[in-house]
Parts: sequence; structure tokens; C-alpha cells
Amino acid sequence: MGAESEKNHRQAETHVPKPNPVPNPNPNSITEAQFIAWKLRKDDEASAKKAELARKRAEDIAAGLVQMNGRELFEHDPSVFDNTLY
Repeated sequence: MGAESEKNHRQAETHVPKPNPVPNPNPNSITEAQFIAWKLRKDDEASAKKAELARKRAEDIAAGLVQMNGRELFEHDPSVFDNTLY
């Protein structure tokens, strides 16, 4: 038994794993043109969503459903922040 286990132990130490036959580990790679098209589409969707949210907020402010924050109030009526009157 001792000789057999020693032989198996030596074989395990000398076993060298074979290199991966697939050179590209990511088979779903995309081209630069595909990436640029995706990025432009994503940016367009994000800007459209942002514009829609801004439009809806402006409508809600005009309807009195939401209060303006400081920046919106200043852009709407800067005279509110004029300290020369005091």
C-alpha cells in the first residue's frame, strides 16, 4: 500500500494541466462599432428620460403640486433673493 500511494502522489505532482484550447475566454465579444451604437442609443434614452422628468416637474410646479427648490425659484424669480431692498 505504501508504494502504491507514493506512486499516485508522484503522478499527481507531475500532472500538468493542458492550456485552454479556446483563445478567447469571452465568446460574446462585440466590435467597436457595435459598442458605439449601443452607447449612443443608451445616451439618447437617458437624455430623453431626463427631459421627460424635467417636463413633468415643470408641469407639477405650474399646477402647484410640488414646491420649487431654491435653484428653480431663483431661475423663475431672481428678485426674491435681492437683498438691496433691506
